[in-house]
Amino acid sequence: MKKINLRSGYLRRWLHVFLSIVLLFSLAACGKNGETKQEESSQSEENIQVSEEGGKESEEVPSDAPEIEGLTFESKMNLSYAEGFDVYYYKGGYALLRVYDSADYLVVPEGAKVPDVTGTDYVLLQQPLDTMYLAATSAMALFDAMDAMDFIHFSGTQASGWYVENAVTKMNNGEILFAGKYDEPDYELLVDENCDLAIESTMISHSPKVQEMLEKLDIPVFVDRSSYEGHPLGRTEWIKAYSVLVDKEPEAEAFFEEQASVMDELQEVEDRDLKVAYFYIHSNVMAVVPSSSDYIARMIELAGGSYAFADSIKEGEERASVSLTMEEFYAAARDADYLIYNGTIDTPLQSTEDLIAKNELFSDFKAVKEGNVWTTGRDLYQSTDIVGRMILDINRILTGGSSSDMTFLKKVD
Repeated sequence: MKKINLRSGYLRRWLHVFLSIVLLFSLAACGKNGETKQEESSQSEENIQVSEEGGKESEEVPSDAPEIEGLTFESKMNLSYAEGFDVYYYKGGYALLRVYDSADYLVVPEGAKVPDVTGTDYVLLQQPLDTMYLAATSAMALFDAMDAMDFIHFSGTQASGWYVENAVTKMNNGEILFAGKYDEPDYELLVDENCDLAIESTMISHSPKVQEMLEKLDIPVFVDRSSYEGHPLGRTEWIKAYSVLVDKEPEAEAFFEEQASVMDELQEVEDRDLKVAYFYIHSNVMAVVPSSSDYIARMIELAGGSYAFADSIKEGEERASVSLTMEEFYAAARDADYLIYNGTIDTPLQSTEDLIAKNELFSDFKAVKEGNVWTTGRDLYQSTDIVGRMILDINRILTGGSSSDMTFLKKVD
């Protein structure tokens, strides 16, 4: 693996002394599979050195570094926002990808000796992983962003369901095959075409027998938990997790840093109390809104706004979305300064008449009267690679920016 040398001789000497002192008093403990990131953050941060591709920081022997028999720990991947995974590197190109509340994946380089992990829960992934089945739609854009689409051989979504242009092209060309939805995969096709990894969303938890069958067929299952990230850019940073599977760490690092720079473009919002309501109307005439713990609510806050449904989730309750009666929705959002309709799930609005047709109460909303109704397109959820631009879009509507500069939002007249 590449190393980035410390440029300052003084800093290098100081760091050497520091490491020598700390190493005399520190013990490295093996991290337990499944422990939470929050538990780890309370452990001491020691023995810092600069290493790895893309300027990653790592701990020489961090207290949570798993001890794997026969392997020598080298470094730990530096993460800026993501809290759902960690990556530990070992000499010889080995890597342990730990997905919290899921599993530990030991990535073995092509042609390298497979370590004896008998008695452990490590899921072995032998490279090259070039016939993957992608059922987690949010991950496709990340593979595309680091030019790793050739590693995807099967899709859990038809070509007509993709908004990632390269996915549509490759499916139409027969380079990516439809292998059934996540809950009804084509096992025979996956086995015949030597599928080496199934990437699933957390929806697979509703079909445990599918995961069990895949594993019985010697197809490891990787569960994408990016939707649980508290910071929107944490979702994009999952590109680093996938880069480990396909040896694209430098590309992933460079792309993520470019996307993270969107935070530097945010304009100061003079009125921090501007209220924003994000929602869609379900066919049962209930309003569905992101819970206050969802990444959409976090985006609104980062953009400088106030989320209209900040109290929509009850204490101790963890849900991505909340269904409200129109009376409840009216009470919370009638005076909202901006309405953003979730066109990712429902059909995007074409006019305010479309919104009022869903319920006449909307004609009495402040944002409707003042012409501050916006809608997303259908591609937002699949655009995990550029999700940060949604923060910038919201910031622009709060600061009077031009709609022509927006990526995901369109004004509804």
